[in-house]
Amino acid sequence: MSSRPARTAGKHGPRPDDHVIVLFGATGDLAKRKLLPGLFHLARAGLMPSRYRIVGSAPAAEALGTEEFRKHAREAVSEFGSARPEGPAWREFEDALSFGAADPDDTGPLLAAVHEAERAVGGSPRRLFHLAVPPKAFPSVVDELGSTGLAEGGRLIVEKPFGTDLASARALDATIHAVFDESRVFRIDHFLGKESVDNILALRFANGLFEPVWNRNHISHVQIDVPEQLTIEGRAGFFEGTGTFRDMIVTHLFQILGFVAMEPPATLTARSLRQEKDKVFAALRPLDPAHVVRGQYEGYRDEPGVDPHSDTETFVALRVELDNWRWAGVPFYLRSGKALGQGRHMVTLGFREPALRMFPLTTQDTAEGRHNALVIDFDDPGRITTRFLAKEPGPEMRLGEAEMVFAYTDCFTTAHALEGYERLLLDAMLGDQSLFTSSDGIERLWEVSAPLLHDPPPVQSYAPGSWGPESVHRLIRPYRWYLPEER
Repeated sequence: MSSRPARTAGKHGPRPDDHVIVLFGATGDLAKRKLLPGLFHLARAGLMPSRYRIVGSAPAAEALGTEEFRKHAREAVSEFGSARPEGPAWREFEDALSFGAADPDDTGPLLAAVHEAERAVGGSPRRLFHLAVPPKAFPSVVDELGSTGLAEGGRLIVEKPFGTDLASARALDATIHAVFDESRVFRIDHFLGKESVDNILALRFANGLFEPVWNRNHISHVQIDVPEQLTIEGRAGFFEGTGTFRDMIVTHLFQILGFVAMEPPATLTARSLRQEKDKVFAALRPLDPAHVVRGQYEGYRDEPGVDPHSDTETFVALRVELDNWRWAGVPFYLRSGKALGQGRHMVTLGFREPALRMFPLTTQDTAEGRHNALVIDFDDPGRITTRFLAKEPGPEMRLGEAEMVFAYTDCFTTAHALEGYERLLLDAMLGDQSLFTSSDGIERLWEVSAPLLHDPPPVQSYAPGSWGPESVHRLIRPYRWYLPEER
């Protein structure tokens, strides 16, 4: 893990060793929407191994035959893929698909399917197991892989949530580490596979324009804002036991915070990147419930399967602080929720005002301050906006807001860009853990979250289509949320 693994060049980038990929939960929603279409896109881009097989798996009650699985994959790619399932590329991909059911008391069909796939590939292909199953099924699947010997030398992709608190995260890690050592575990967060998240590293560390001012001397506050317009969409069974804090903040927004706040890594290797991100998590102060706003959209308790007295939050905003030399005294404001005004993925860095006020203040300036900002939209394909003040034309020295914008679509071709899951599936096959979460990191996040989990403030109601409870504006004062983008 000390360096990036050697890679064989493919058509448009690195190419992994030969593989047998086993998808547990292959008949489920994640496989249908992301994994099967993503693997086909990698194949079309020349980024799959030269020789590979994909074995779908599910409990016997949900099992498919190989031809049924191929039909299922065709429908998934047709509905959710970026290219039609047709032509030589599809026929080659389809031929690589097979299915093997697996139950704790009968792993024979899965073993037979994996061994047949390995014979078809030839040589000694690597094994990659993807747990696209509910968290409660993780222990039994991991135990199956250990008891059958399939885990030997293989790698494991684990889906979120990585526990629901510190105790459950430690128990999950102990279960996994009994079969797979940490160097072979890939805790996947599709946010970290976005091109624009990688671009945060490039923006910071490749440009002398930004790195010298990326600290408490020049930045007044940071916002990481991921509002969603969607409601829970019938997922009450999952959401009631999870809530927005566990679903979004611990899993996604804290990870983005790690990239924004980390020190320069010595190299762009998995070890260096993960060490610097984990140092950020080590510097996190325990969360103060007094600096947290929890919300619930009106009508949530009427959703099918939701407790009519539910206290589950569909919205959360919080203030986070770091105890280190770079960021001491700089508040980080994180916000995410369902049924909000827009669906966006934003990081906003507010810069301090110059010490000398040589320009007259307007009433709006007095009320809100005049802050330059660097705004990173990390939704695909992504853009970066620098907001600054410039003189308005005319005889008087009047200031107006101006912007400089970098947009991926205007500057680079995105024809061969990979979605988050596609990038991370490729990295897992390559053995590159740079964009995956470590066990130490996730356990530390649950540790600092304990005060909030033990004593959460009550939920406050908010209207669907709004920006959450009104108290979020008090939380961020003397600043204001960048979203909505009002000028």
